[in-house]
Amino acid sequence: MALSATQTAGSEIDLAALVETYSALLFRVSHSVLRNKAEAEDVVQDAFVRVIEHRLSLPAVRDMRVWLVRIAWNLALDRRRRIRPEQMDDLFAESLVGNHLPADVVLNEAQRMKAVFREIERLPKAERQVLLLSALEELETVEMAQIMGKSESGVRALLFRARTRLRTRLDKGGSA
Repeated sequence: MALSATQTAGSEIDLAALVETYSALLFRVSHSVLRNKAEAEDVVQDAFVRVIEHRLSLPAVRDMRVWLVRIAWNLALDRRRRIRPEQMDDLFAESLVGNHLPADVVLNEAQRMKAVFREIERLPKAERQVLLLSALEELETVEMAQIMGKSESGVRALLFRARTRLRTRLDKGGSA
């Protein structure tokens, strides 16, 4: 996509560089929420459309990475509200299990992953969201706090509660 030639020099952005730098991260963010490859790809495209729409205000953006992740996160959450958890891509759980394993092990591990995802779905919204963001491993606590609009200590507390609650539920259900 080409940006308008009427832009001033100060407001020009290198969309190709942004796509190259951030598309994989934005895909992981949206895929962690949606668990569907096609939906996640659509979110990434929509996020870059937002960049084009807001290109004149981009010089005011302090941290492009956090700003883009927040856009992708919110777009993914909006899409997810329209999709029931059981409609999510069943192949997602299987994709997390190594394909070098025997078929029966892959099936058992995929079933275990589905149980984990079901328990994650049952977590309170804020705990579920912080757990998904932390799973990306590229985001620091300060970045998660900015994305979620919470304090760093609040994010750490949510993450602790989410992990504890998830571990307890999985231990009780025999899934872990």
